[in-house]
Amino acid sequence: MIVYHKPVGELVTHRDPQGRPTVYSRLPRGRWVPVGRLDINSSGLLLLTDSGELANRLMHPRHGVEREYAVRVFGDIGPQQLRRLREGVTLEDGRAAFERIEPAGSRGGVPGANRWYRVLLREGRKREVRRLFEAVGAKVSRLIRVRYGPIDLPRDLRPGSWRELVPTAAARLFSD
Repeated sequence: MIVYHKPVGELVTHRDPQGRPTVYSRLPRGRWVPVGRLDINSSGLLLLTDSGELANRLMHPRHGVEREYAVRVFGDIGPQQLRRLREGVTLEDGRAAFERIEPAGSRGGVPGANRWYRVLLREGRKREVRRLFEAVGAKVSRLIRVRYGPIDLPRDLRPGSWRELVPTAAARLFSD
């Protein structure tokens, strides 16, 4: 299993008919199966394995593996919007809610221009984080997956870089 720091602008697909860059161009040779996906405008932690069965197990909602994201949103989100995001909103593919959402500071810049949040989900429907924020009238300007289960995005792993997951870290995926 490997950990990859996906940069914005890469697709999680083997081939793109439009010729856009994919994560596989930077990975070692092999039959890598992604554990979940990140859209072209998202960055952060992407786990890849050579076992389709393992990837499916880690992605299936039945197992409730946590996915944590750092999300930058244009403007401020009010208490009513936060409550709706915690309690759930209806999306085109059913109800969805963040298991946890908390402010993470403005990280510099003009006060009120952007706000950072840490959010936690236990499933990974297509563009779910972005769609949840959009459902309450907020626009995501940056989305970074920082954790998948017990595996954190290593701070020293630069975008576009990968490393093997040490066996003890991989074993933690199954101890939760």
